[in-house]
Formats: sequence, C-alpha cells, structure tokens
Amino acid sequence: MALGPRLDLRQSQSLVMTPQLQQAIKLLALSNLEIEAFIAEELERNPLLEAEREDRSESDGDAPAADDNDFDYDGDGDAPDPITTDRLLDGDSGPDADSPLDVDYAEETFHHDSAADGGPGLDGSLGLDGGSSGSGFDEDGPDFDSFAADAPSLHDHLMTQAGTAFSGPHHVLASHIIDQIDEAGYLSGKLLDITNRLGVPLAMGEDVLAIIQGFDPTGVGARSLAECIALQAKEADRYDPAMARLLDNLDLLALGRLPQLRRICGVDDEDMADMIRELRGYDPKPGLRFGGERTQSVTPDIFVVERGKGWAVEINSASLPRLLVNRSYYAELATGGCGDRKSKAWLNDCMASANWLVKALDQRQRTILKVATEIVKQQEAFFRLGVAHLKPLTLRHIAEVIGMHESTVSRVTSNKYLSCARGLFELKYFFTSGIAAADGGEAVSAEAVKSAIKALISAEDPKSILSDDTLVELLNKQGFDIARRTVAKYREAMGIGSSVQRRRQKAIEARAA
Repeated sequence: MALGPRLDLRQSQSLVMTPQLQQAIKLLALSNLEIEAFIAEELERNPLLEAEREDRSESDGDAPAADDNDFDYDGDGDAPDPITTDRLLDGDSGPDADSPLDVDYAEETFHHDSAADGGPGLDGSLGLDGGSSGSGFDEDGPDFDSFAADAPSLHDHLMTQAGTAFSGPHHVLASHIIDQIDEAGYLSGKLLDITNRLGVPLAMGEDVLAIIQGFDPTGVGARSLAECIALQAKEADRYDPAMARLLDNLDLLALGRLPQLRRICGVDDEDMADMIRELRGYDPKPGLRFGGERTQSVTPDIFVVERGKGWAVEINSASLPRLLVNRSYYAELATGGCGDRKSKAWLNDCMASANWLVKALDQRQRTILKVATEIVKQQEAFFRLGVAHLKPLTLRHIAEVIGMHESTVSRVTSNKYLSCARGLFELKYFFTSGIAAADGGEAVSAEAVKSAIKALISAEDPKSILSDDTLVELLNKQGFDIARRTVAKYREAMGIGSSVQRRRQKAIEARAA
C-alpha cells in the first residue's frame, strides 16, 4: 500500500456544550448568595438587564412569575410536578438550540459536603403565608448587622499594647513576634528564626517575648500548652513547685495516671483534686476570645413550613433579586444608537445573553423546588418526628423519581440549605446510607443510628461505661442490626472517645468535682 497524502470525509456525532449551557449548569451548583453576586456582575456588564423595582410594572421586562417560586405538598400521594421543561428555551430557539440542564458530563464532578446542623427556626415572616420572604422589614428597613461594630482582632489588640510598651528597635522586634502569634494565642514561629532574620541577639528576643506574654489576654505568646497555663497560673499567683511539676507532666494527666502524678508532685488526693480543678479553670486557647472577622450566618435557600396536613416549600427570594430585560431600551438603541454593524452585533449579543440568563434562573428555581419537594416527601417522618426517623436516601433514588440525572440532583443539592422548624440543614444531610433493621423490617438511616449511639453514651453511668460490644447489644434491642466496627466508626466520626478514654475522663472529672 502506497503512503501519501489524501483527503477523507467522515461523519460523526458528538455532544458539545455551548457557553450558555455551561453557564446554566454552573448556576445549578451555586447557592442563592453566590447567585446574587453573579447577578450583580451581570447587571454591571449587560446594560439591558436590571433588577426589578417596586414601582416598575412587569410589562416593561421579562421575569419568571412569582408563583413559580413556591408550591405545596399535601402529604398524600405523589408530590405535584411543577410546570417545567426539559429544555431552557421554549419555542423556536433557532439553529443554536441548547441541550437541557439534565445532562451527565464526565468532566463534571459531584460535590459531597458535610451536613450543617442547628440553626434558627421559622416564623410567620418568611413569606409562606402570604408575606414576603426573608425578614419582616422592607428594603428600607433597619439592618441590624450594621449596628454591630467589628470586634478587634487578636493581632490588633496586641499591637495596641505593644505601642505603649515598646519603642524603637524593640517595637520592630515585638511587631515581628506578634505577627507569628496564631489565632489561638500561641507563638507559631521559632523565636531564634525571628531574631536571626532581624539580626538581633536571642536574649533581646527573649526579653521582648517575656513582656508580650504579660499582655492581655493572659497566656498569649506561649510556645506550648504547659507554658500557656503556667503564665495564667503565675498571674493568679498559683504557680508553686507542685503545679510546675504537674504542668511538666500533662501527658500523664491525659492518660489518667493520677497515682503516678501524685508521687511526682508530692501531694495527696485532696491536693491533686484541687490542682486538677484549678487547671480546668484556665483557658488553653486565650486568643480565641478575639475575632478579626464577623461571624457569617448561613442564609437558607429553601424554606419548609408545615401547612395543614402537608408542607409548603418555597425558594428564599429575599436573597435572589428578580431580573428584568429592558426591551424599550433595546428598541431605542437598535433604532438610533447603533449605526454600525459591530455595535448592532454587540447589542444583539446583550439581548440574547439577558434572555438566556432570565430563563436559566427560572429553570434553576423550578429544578431546585422539584428536588426539594421530593426530599420533603421522602423524609416527611424526619420533619414531623425528628432525626431518629430519618430514612436512607440516595441521589439516584431522587433522580429516578423526578426523572432527572443523578448529576443534576447532585448539583442542585450542593451548597443549598433548607430551613425548617427543626433547624437549618444542608440538602446533602438528607442523603444517608442505610442500616438493616434487626427484625428484617425497613432499613434505617445512618444518622438515626448515630443519634441513638450519642443518646446511649450521654446517658451512661460514670461507674459503668458502655463498651462498643455493649452498645451493639443495646442497639440490637432498639432494632438496629449493626456490627461492632460500624459502631466504632460512627462513634469516632462524632468525636466520642472509646470506653477507656471516657472512663479516664469521667475519673478526672469526678476528682475535680
């Protein structure tokens, strides 16, 4: 066969994502606050987009109807299917018609985030009973977050004290030392490295550090836990030889070797109990009482409130502005403001981008509501009775019920939070593995098993600590068919120590009491 150049025609099919479709898929995984930031950027970039104002009628632009943002599940039968489409653009979308959001792409990874627990409950001001979502104030109402002043950071607090305690080269050295103090109040860097970098004697660094360790809060600038507690004991005038030996052997205290500690410290049982009680009163992380950043609360994306015999599910529209397309401005620019071909092409791109974004956000809302409503239906026992009745649930099961792909459900449930009467939960919280029932009945959620383990350990007698084998027996009596290694795994995941560690901790607490 001769080798040489030639021309061949080949016909093939491939799935190609347009930039608009990539953007729409990205919007699914964003939370409402992230969507709000994205919309703000689009408002600056696209002159044909504008946020809805109260004094503006909907006839001036396009926006999804308000009724699309909520619907009810009455608890009987199947959840209602909200009006939705498999494609973003309805009607004639031209030759560049885009694919639906519900597509599986190999390069799109699933997000698996931990559950957030705890949080505020709901009241009547959330808009599910006819009012507006969010707070009870209008856009001109008070913002209570603005009333709170930023708390000074630990660094600023120490620098303020250093300004009055040092001057000249000592102040420069103190600044570098303070820069190496972490948020817990410990000196994370080595003092020798700091002094070598600045070219000053180590003795000068030790003197400056000793003064910094006298700053407020007491214990700041320590290089170890023992030194931190020693500084606080000296401040309280309780640093005697016995306490010094105790602080030098904190590892023995952690292991619960109290007889050995008594011999080392040269004290009796009563004095050892007093020293342990005093030790527990000190702050091991004194710097954490200061914060440089205001704590940010999680804003829910979905509200669920019991209404009659069923549930009302609503998107939190308070954090999601409504977009309008200013068609009158487009007509004005198209007729008189854009004379050349390049300007007209730019204007048409802005109009197409605006229409796409409005419809993509509308489809996002419908998809989130569809998934959230099915979650409420599947986990209704949790909303009524609590975490012990949480059922095993997978992304695949939800996807099969609502007729979407598993990857779409994964994107919808990522970084989204649901607020109900029981608290604030991430949507991923409702997807847990199942544990077989001891009587052969319906499987139970792993979260329900964790809750049962935590309850048993919390109620255990300090004189009779429950081992993992005992926990297995008690759980089997409650109907959970679970292995010992699974109990140990769940216990460790909740941060609960073994029976030996708990027995040692109870003994130390009893002596300090």
